[in-house]
Amino acid sequence: MYQTDPPKPAREPLPTMYDLKSEDPEEPGLPDEFHEFQPHLLRETFHSPVWLADHLFVGTDINLYYESRHPLWYKRPDWFVVLGVQRSSSQEDLRLSYVIWQESIAPFLVVELLSPGTEGEDLGQTLREVGKPPTKWEVYERILRVPYYVVFDRYVSEFRAFKLEGLRYQELSLPDSKLWLEDIQVGLGVWQGQYEATEGKWLRWYDSEQNWLPTAQERAQLERQRAEQERQRAEWQRLQAEQERERAEQERERAEQAERELQQERSRSQQLAERLRALGLNPDDL
Repeated sequence: MYQTDPPKPAREPLPTMYDLKSEDPEEPGLPDEFHEFQPHLLRETFHSPVWLADHLFVGTDINLYYESRHPLWYKRPDWFVVLGVQRSSSQEDLRLSYVIWQESIAPFLVVELLSPGTEGEDLGQTLREVGKPPTKWEVYERILRVPYYVVFDRYVSEFRAFKLEGLRYQELSLPDSKLWLEDIQVGLGVWQGQYEATEGKWLRWYDSEQNWLPTAQERAQLERQRAEQERQRAEWQRLQAEQERERAEQERERAEQAERELQQERSRSQQLAERLRALGLNPDDL
């Protein structure tokens, strides 16, 4: 008799974003005000002219599950963008987490905001503990191979960017604290200004003409300004048209007055000629 191999047990399906927790309330380092404002500013001002908005996913403070062999391991980037994934179009389909083995596309860029006590891991300066999950740097560089990795230290206003070259990140030179990303035709830089009624230096997106991309509030303000300018332009055109009508009316009245004066002059001349003829004089001989 032939002996057959015993059937292999069915592999248990991997958990999806619906099975994995979206956050851990017991984890230290939950977002402070800056970690709430800064990612929101990045989300508000991010716009790529070469990518449709519904083919981009922007994640802020959402769990990123990166290893199917360890489905409970995750990182929570402060901000990241993924190119070429379908954006959820209904509320019930909004992502609870970003799960690599479900999405199949890694982030294009990750932004981490340095905090006291986390800069070592964020900058790849700490070693992985045996039996523990890899550090953020290892995950972004070696596992997900994220093309661009950015860190920002608000305490010293230091903006650093790394690009994946081969197998390792190489730090980029950032003239004027700006990073242009040719793939998405938009740049990231340090902007001095007020956001959420708070003055400081912030990471913010800019366009190919070096203009800072506007926030929702700024867009609304620009729309109000454009509407006001349009209203003023329409009012100016109305006044110009009114002035033109008044000038035309004045010209018509002057022409009519000149015609009346000419008629009066002709009438007087005719009356004078008739009087001269009555006296026996030919007005044409005078």
